Amino acid sequence: MRRYFFICCAIVFLCSSASYAQTAISPSTPSEQTRQALAQAQNAIVLVSSRAIEDAPSAKTLGKERQGTGVVIGADGLILTIGYLILETEQIEIRTNQQKIYPAHVVAYDQATGFGLIKSLVPLSGIIPVQMGQSKDQKIGEMLVVATAGDATVLGPTKLKDIRPFTGYWEYHLDQAIYTSPPVANHSGAGLFNLKGELLGVGSLFMRDIMSEQNPESLAGNMYVPTDLLAPILKEMLQNGIGPQSRRPWLGINSVERQGRIQIVRVTPESPAQQAGLRAGQWVLALEGRPIESLAAFYKQVWALPLNSSTFRLTIFDGQEILQIPLPVVDRSTIIKKPTGI
Repeated sequence: MRRYFFICCAIVFLCSSASYAQTAISPSTPSEQTRQALAQAQNAIVLVSSRAIEDAPSAKTLGKERQGTGVVIGADGLILTIGYLILETEQIEIRTNQQKIYPAHVVAYDQATGFGLIKSLVPLSGIIPVQMGQSKDQKIGEMLVVATAGDATVLGPTKLKDIRPFTGYWEYHLDQAIYTSPPVANHSGAGLFNLKGELLGVGSLFMRDIMSEQNPESLAGNMYVPTDLLAPILKEMLQNGIGPQSRRPWLGINSVERQGRIQIVRVTPESPAQQAGLRAGQWVLALEGRPIESLAAFYKQVWALPLNSSTFRLTIFDGQEILQIPLPVVDRSTIIKKPTGI
């Protein structure tokens, strides 16, 4: 009964909005098809708990113990979540909506999208895998449903505010990301669904302001990785444990864009950047002599470097002089710690 209580609360909220009242579902009577679709989606939500590999570098920033949400997408127990929950981890367990706990293992981590795949080591009976939706089919302003796992699986309403690129300070970029509001706190791996119960995205971030720079409105919300990105890389992820675009050069810096220039704000220990002597506070002016136009363009220039080359050159301004600094070309995927036997 509690499951349907949460579902009905979400639907009633959705139906109370003027924009939603214009859809085919009556404002006062959600369709039985919608109820069943969301109930099925909720039943496919699992709580993901993980423990980092001993001495894993990512444990310093992501934590030794992590917890978030996963969504069952395969009849064989395949679960989609956000990658940082399982990056460099070895002990994973899931808890279903029926409060059953099962061990799981890492199947794949895709650095390019941020997706993580795990699989239950025990068959998941009574759970129907979710179907994937297409974010391009959704309209801005449309009401959606967020599913998060915790003491209980909870469905909550949110609204699609935008679909546009996202660039993260940690050498991450999506050409298309989903932005919603109001936000949910337990966003890590949260499932974003349409009212057909189709999975549209996987929760990645809480953002104090999800609006574009051109929009004067400031609005807190969440960023989701669209599941549209999964289908083209799923086969390779299952076969190789990684997506095709994840084999690329890595610097090991956190950077921000300030007044049209790129500034380093953190250097990862034992990274190529640290080995080359880069420091927080320095400005990146050019790569291989080519001026840096934006943070996204900078990342794409780095990722376009051939992995079989030995070094590349960054032009750096340290506040006093311009420096030409060579860095080694390092494939990030080769230095991520993996569980024993993987």
